[in-house]
Amino acid sequence: MIVDLPATTTADVSKKLVALRESGGAVTLGRVLTLVVLTKSVSGAEDAIAAANEASREHPCRVIVLAPDDRDAPPGLDAQIRVGGDAGASEVVVLRLHGDLADHEDSVVVPFLLPDTPVVAWWPDEAPPVPGKDKVGKLAIRRITDATNAPDPRSAIAGRLASYTKGDTDLAWSRITYWRALLTTALDQVDEPVESVLVSGLWEEPALDILAGWLAGRLSVPVTRRVGPLTVEMRLVGGGVVSLSRPQTGTTATLTRTGQPDTLVSLARRETRDCLAEELRRLDRDEIYEEALAALGKVTYE
Repeated sequence: MIVDLPATTTADVSKKLVALRESGGAVTLGRVLTLVVLTKSVSGAEDAIAAANEASREHPCRVIVLAPDDRDAPPGLDAQIRVGGDAGASEVVVLRLHGDLADHEDSVVVPFLLPDTPVVAWWPDEAPPVPGKDKVGKLAIRRITDATNAPDPRSAIAGRLASYTKGDTDLAWSRITYWRALLTTALDQVDEPVESVLVSGLWEEPALDILAGWLAGRLSVPVTRRVGPLTVEMRLVGGGVVSLSRPQTGTTATLTRTGQPDTLVSLARRETRDCLAEELRRLDRDEIYEEALAALGKVTYE
Protein backbone atom coordinates (compact mmCIF):
# COMPACT_ATOMS: atom_id res chain seq x y z
CA MET A 1 0.00 0.00 0.00
CA ILE A 2 1.25 3.47 -0.90
CA VAL A 3 -0.28 6.59 0.64
CA ASP A 4 0.65 10.05 -0.65
CA LEU A 5 0.50 13.05 1.67
CA PRO A 6 1.23 16.24 -0.29
CA ALA A 7 1.85 19.55 1.49
CA THR A 8 1.80 17.93 4.90
CA THR A 9 3.50 18.15 8.30
CA THR A 10 5.49 15.67 10.38
CA ALA A 11 2.62 15.51 12.88
CA ASP A 12 0.11 14.56 10.18
CA VAL A 13 2.45 11.92 8.76
CA SER A 14 2.92 10.40 12.21
CA LYS A 15 -0.84 10.27 12.74
CA LYS A 16 -1.31 8.57 9.38
CA LEU A 17 1.33 5.97 10.27
CA VAL A 18 -0.57 5.14 13.47
CA ALA A 19 -3.87 4.94 11.57
CA LEU A 20 -2.39 2.59 8.98
CA ARG A 21 -1.05 0.30 11.68
CA GLU A 22 -4.39 0.20 13.44
CA SER A 23 -6.42 -0.41 10.28
CA GLY A 24 -4.04 -2.77 8.52
CA GLY A 25 -2.59 -4.65 11.45
CA ALA A 26 0.99 -3.50 10.77
CA VAL A 27 3.05 -3.23 13.94
CA THR A 28 6.45 -1.89 14.84
CA LEU A 29 7.19 -4.41 17.57
CA GLY A 30 9.41 -6.42 15.24
CA ARG A 31 11.40 -3.44 13.99
CA VAL A 32 15.00 -3.78 15.09
CA LEU A 33 16.31 -0.41 13.90
CA THR A 34 15.57 2.82 12.05
CA LEU A 35 17.35 3.19 8.71
CA VAL A 36 17.61 6.80 7.52
CA VAL A 37 18.40 7.04 3.80
CA LEU A 38 19.81 10.41 2.74
CA THR A 39 19.57 10.85 -1.01
CA LYS A 40 20.62 13.79 -3.13
CA SER A 41 17.34 13.99 -5.04
CA VAL A 42 13.89 12.46 -5.39
CA SER A 43 14.83 10.91 -8.74
CA GLY A 44 17.65 8.90 -7.18
CA ALA A 45 15.64 7.58 -4.26
CA GLU A 46 13.91 4.57 -5.83
CA ASP A 47 17.03 2.41 -6.23
CA ALA A 48 17.96 3.08 -2.61
CA ILE A 49 14.43 2.25 -1.44
CA ALA A 50 14.49 -1.02 -3.39
CA ALA A 51 17.82 -2.00 -1.77
CA ALA A 52 16.55 -1.04 1.69
CA ASN A 53 13.37 -3.07 1.19
CA GLU A 54 15.38 -6.16 0.31
CA ALA A 55 17.76 -5.65 3.23
CA SER A 56 14.78 -5.22 5.57
CA ARG A 57 13.75 -8.82 4.99
CA GLU A 58 16.75 -9.77 7.11
CA HIS A 59 16.58 -6.69 9.35
CA PRO A 60 12.96 -5.51 9.84
CA CYS A 61 13.14 -1.77 10.24
CA ARG A 62 11.51 1.56 9.63
CA VAL A 63 13.04 3.19 6.56
CA ILE A 64 12.97 6.98 6.44
CA VAL A 65 14.02 8.45 3.12
CA LEU A 66 15.04 12.12 3.05
CA ALA A 67 14.97 13.50 -0.48
CA PRO A 68 15.62 17.23 -1.13
CA ASP A 69 13.41 18.50 -3.94
CA ASP A 70 12.95 22.06 -5.18
CA ARG A 71 15.32 24.22 -3.15
CA ASP A 72 14.00 27.39 -4.76
CA ALA A 73 10.44 26.70 -3.60
CA PRO A 74 8.97 27.88 -0.28
CA PRO A 75 9.72 25.56 2.66
CA GLY A 76 7.38 22.57 2.58
CA LEU A 77 7.04 18.84 3.00
CA ASP A 78 5.51 16.16 0.76
CA ALA A 79 5.39 12.65 2.18
CA GLN A 80 4.64 9.15 1.07
CA ILE A 81 4.07 6.12 3.28
CA ARG A 82 4.64 2.60 1.98
CA VAL A 83 3.60 -0.49 3.92
CA GLY A 84 2.89 -4.12 3.15
CA GLY A 85 4.13 -5.50 -0.17
CA ASP A 86 5.52 -2.11 -1.20
CA ALA A 87 7.86 -1.99 1.78
CA GLY A 88 9.46 -5.42 2.14
CA ALA A 89 9.61 -6.24 5.84
CA SER A 90 9.75 -2.57 6.75
CA GLU A 91 7.58 0.49 6.63
CA VAL A 92 8.91 3.22 4.39
CA VAL A 93 8.39 6.94 4.93
CA VAL A 94 9.57 9.07 2.01
CA LEU A 95 9.97 12.75 2.91
CA ARG A 96 10.46 15.23 0.07
CA LEU A 97 11.88 18.45 1.45
CA HIS A 98 11.29 21.74 -0.36
CA GLY A 99 13.14 25.00 0.01
CA ASP A 100 15.09 25.75 3.18
CA LEU A 101 13.57 22.71 4.89
CA ALA A 102 16.21 20.63 3.11
CA ASP A 103 18.79 22.22 5.42
CA HIS A 104 17.01 20.91 8.52
CA GLU A 105 16.91 17.17 7.84
CA ASP A 106 17.59 16.29 11.47
CA SER A 107 14.55 18.20 12.71
CA VAL A 108 12.35 16.50 10.12
CA VAL A 109 13.57 12.97 10.83
CA VAL A 110 13.50 12.99 14.66
CA PRO A 111 9.70 12.55 15.01
CA PHE A 112 9.87 9.32 12.98
CA LEU A 113 12.71 7.57 14.83
CA LEU A 114 11.53 4.39 16.56
CA PRO A 115 12.00 4.61 20.33
CA ASP A 116 14.70 2.49 21.98
CA THR A 117 16.09 1.18 18.69
CA PRO A 118 19.43 2.01 17.04
CA VAL A 119 19.58 4.50 14.19
CA VAL A 120 21.60 3.81 11.04
CA ALA A 121 22.25 6.55 8.45
CA TRP A 122 22.97 5.60 4.85
CA TRP A 123 24.13 7.91 2.07
CA PRO A 124 23.66 5.85 -1.15
CA ASP A 125 25.40 8.40 -3.36
CA GLU A 126 27.45 11.43 -2.32
CA ALA A 127 28.16 11.61 1.43
CA PRO A 128 29.00 14.67 3.56
CA PRO A 129 32.70 15.43 4.12
CA VAL A 130 32.54 14.08 7.69
CA PRO A 131 29.50 11.80 8.15
CA GLY A 132 29.97 11.68 11.92
CA LYS A 133 29.55 15.47 12.14
CA ASP A 134 26.54 15.61 9.84
CA LYS A 135 23.31 16.64 11.59
CA VAL A 136 21.64 13.30 10.86
CA GLY A 137 24.90 11.41 11.20
CA LYS A 138 25.12 12.54 14.83
CA LEU A 139 21.82 10.76 15.52
CA ALA A 140 23.15 7.44 14.22
CA ILE A 141 25.35 4.81 15.84
CA ARG A 142 26.24 3.45 12.40
CA ARG A 143 26.92 5.54 9.29
CA ILE A 144 27.11 3.85 5.87
CA THR A 145 28.56 5.56 2.81
CA ASP A 146 29.18 4.28 -0.72
CA ALA A 147 32.29 5.61 -2.43
CA THR A 148 31.32 3.74 -5.61
CA ASN A 149 28.56 6.28 -6.30
CA ALA A 150 30.56 9.38 -5.35
CA PRO A 151 31.54 11.86 -8.08
CA ASP A 152 35.18 10.79 -7.62
CA PRO A 153 35.08 7.24 -6.18
CA ARG A 154 38.82 6.82 -5.55
CA SER A 155 39.19 10.18 -3.87
CA ALA A 156 36.13 9.39 -1.78
CA ILE A 157 37.54 6.13 -0.38
CA ALA A 158 40.97 7.70 0.11
CA GLY A 159 39.37 10.44 2.21
CA ARG A 160 37.41 8.12 4.48
CA LEU A 161 40.25 7.82 7.00
CA ALA A 162 40.52 11.57 7.60
CA SER A 163 36.77 11.77 8.20
CA TYR A 164 36.51 8.49 10.11
CA THR A 165 34.36 8.32 13.23
CA LYS A 166 33.65 5.20 15.24
CA GLY A 167 30.68 3.53 13.55
CA ASP A 168 31.55 4.55 9.97
CA THR A 169 31.71 2.05 7.12
CA ASP A 170 31.46 2.03 3.33
CA LEU A 171 29.73 -0.38 0.96
CA ALA A 172 32.94 -0.59 -1.07
CA TRP A 173 34.27 -2.52 1.93
CA SER A 174 31.43 -5.05 1.99
CA ARG A 175 31.70 -5.54 -1.78
CA ILE A 176 35.03 -7.33 -1.19
CA THR A 177 33.90 -9.58 1.69
CA TYR A 178 34.02 -12.73 -0.43
CA TRP A 179 37.35 -11.72 -1.97
CA ARG A 180 38.85 -11.36 1.49
CA ALA A 181 37.45 -14.72 2.59
CA LEU A 182 38.80 -16.56 -0.46
CA LEU A 183 42.23 -14.96 -0.24
CA THR A 184 42.49 -15.71 3.47
CA THR A 185 41.56 -19.36 2.90
CA ALA A 186 44.04 -19.68 0.04
CA LEU A 187 46.91 -18.29 2.14
CA ASP A 188 46.08 -20.66 4.99
CA GLN A 189 46.91 -23.52 2.61
CA VAL A 190 50.44 -22.41 1.67
CA ASP A 191 53.60 -22.64 3.74
CA GLU A 192 55.65 -19.74 2.37
CA PRO A 193 55.05 -16.17 3.48
CA VAL A 194 53.89 -13.54 0.99
CA GLU A 195 56.62 -11.35 -0.51
CA SER A 196 54.57 -8.85 -2.53
CA VAL A 197 51.03 -8.27 -3.82
CA LEU A 198 49.61 -6.85 -7.04
CA VAL A 199 45.99 -5.68 -7.21
CA SER A 200 44.75 -4.77 -10.68
CA GLY A 201 41.40 -3.82 -12.15
CA LEU A 202 39.39 -0.77 -13.11
CA TRP A 203 41.10 2.41 -11.97
CA GLU A 204 37.86 4.00 -10.73
CA GLU A 205 36.82 1.02 -8.57
CA PRO A 206 37.19 2.02 -4.88
CA ALA A 207 36.58 -1.55 -3.68
CA LEU A 208 39.95 -2.52 -5.17
CA ASP A 209 41.66 0.34 -3.37
CA ILE A 210 40.29 -0.73 0.01
CA LEU A 211 41.18 -4.36 -0.85
CA ALA A 212 44.75 -3.25 -1.52
CA GLY A 213 44.77 -1.35 1.78
CA TRP A 214 43.49 -4.41 3.64
CA LEU A 215 46.24 -6.59 2.14
CA ALA A 216 48.92 -4.00 2.91
CA GLY A 217 47.77 -3.76 6.50
CA ARG A 218 47.36 -7.49 7.14
CA LEU A 219 50.44 -8.78 5.32
CA SER A 220 52.88 -5.89 5.89
CA VAL A 221 54.40 -6.38 2.43
CA PRO A 222 54.64 -4.09 -0.64
CA VAL A 223 51.27 -3.82 -2.38
CA THR A 224 50.91 -2.32 -5.87
CA ARG A 225 47.64 -1.12 -7.41
CA ARG A 226 47.39 -0.71 -11.18
CA VAL A 227 44.98 -0.76 -14.11
CA GLY A 228 44.50 -4.15 -15.76
CA PRO A 229 42.51 -7.38 -15.61
CA LEU A 230 40.64 -7.92 -12.35
CA THR A 231 43.27 -9.86 -10.40
CA VAL A 232 44.88 -10.15 -6.99
CA GLU A 233 48.31 -11.77 -7.34
CA MET A 234 50.34 -12.64 -4.26
CA ARG A 235 53.96 -13.67 -4.82
CA LEU A 236 55.45 -15.95 -2.19
CA VAL A 237 59.01 -15.87 -0.84
CA GLY A 238 59.78 -19.28 -2.37
CA GLY A 239 58.80 -18.17 -5.86
CA GLY A 240 55.24 -19.49 -5.81
CA VAL A 241 52.15 -17.48 -6.70
CA VAL A 242 48.62 -17.36 -5.32
CA SER A 243 46.20 -15.41 -7.51
CA LEU A 244 42.48 -14.79 -7.72
CA SER A 245 41.14 -13.37 -10.98
CA ARG A 246 37.74 -12.77 -12.54
CA PRO A 247 36.47 -11.20 -15.77
CA GLN A 248 35.21 -7.66 -15.13
CA THR A 249 31.64 -8.61 -16.03
CA GLY A 250 31.83 -12.28 -15.05
CA THR A 251 30.52 -14.26 -12.10
CA THR A 252 33.14 -17.03 -11.93
CA ALA A 253 36.65 -16.45 -10.62
CA THR A 254 39.78 -18.58 -10.98
CA LEU A 255 41.93 -19.34 -7.96
CA THR A 256 45.47 -20.25 -8.99
CA ARG A 257 48.15 -21.69 -6.68
CA THR A 258 51.59 -22.82 -7.82
CA GLY A 259 51.79 -26.60 -7.96
CA GLN A 260 48.04 -27.13 -7.68
CA PRO A 261 45.23 -27.30 -10.23
CA ASP A 262 43.20 -24.13 -10.80
CA THR A 263 39.92 -23.86 -8.90
CA LEU A 264 36.79 -22.15 -10.21
CA VAL A 265 34.73 -20.31 -7.60
CA SER A 266 31.51 -18.31 -7.78
CA LEU A 267 32.38 -14.64 -7.22
CA ALA A 268 29.80 -12.32 -8.75
CA ARG A 269 29.82 -8.61 -7.98
CA ARG A 270 27.68 -8.08 -4.91
CA GLU A 271 24.43 -6.16 -5.20
CA THR A 272 23.88 -3.07 -3.07
CA ARG A 273 21.06 -4.78 -1.18
CA ASP A 274 23.38 -7.60 -0.08
CA CYS A 275 26.11 -5.20 1.00
CA LEU A 276 23.61 -3.11 2.94
CA ALA A 277 22.19 -6.19 4.67
CA GLU A 278 25.70 -7.22 5.70
CA GLU A 279 26.48 -3.83 7.20
CA LEU A 280 23.21 -3.84 9.14
CA ARG A 281 24.25 -7.09 10.84
CA ARG A 282 26.82 -5.30 12.94
CA LEU A 283 26.27 -2.02 14.72
CA ASP A 284 29.61 -1.85 16.51
CA ARG A 285 32.97 -0.49 15.43
CA ASP A 286 34.57 -2.23 12.45
CA GLU A 287 38.23 -2.13 13.42
CA ILE A 288 39.40 -4.14 10.40
CA TYR A 289 37.81 -1.61 8.04
CA GLU A 290 39.53 1.19 9.94
CA GLU A 291 42.89 -0.62 9.67
CA ALA A 292 42.39 -1.08 5.91
CA LEU A 293 41.76 2.64 5.51
CA ALA A 294 44.88 3.44 7.52
CA ALA A 295 46.98 1.14 5.30
CA LEU A 296 45.86 2.79 2.04
CA GLY A 297 48.83 5.12 2.40
CA LYS A 298 51.19 2.14 2.07
CA VAL A 299 49.84 1.13 -1.35
CA THR A 300 51.90 2.03 -4.41
CA TYR A 301 49.90 3.20 -7.45
CA GLU A 302 51.15 2.67 -10.98
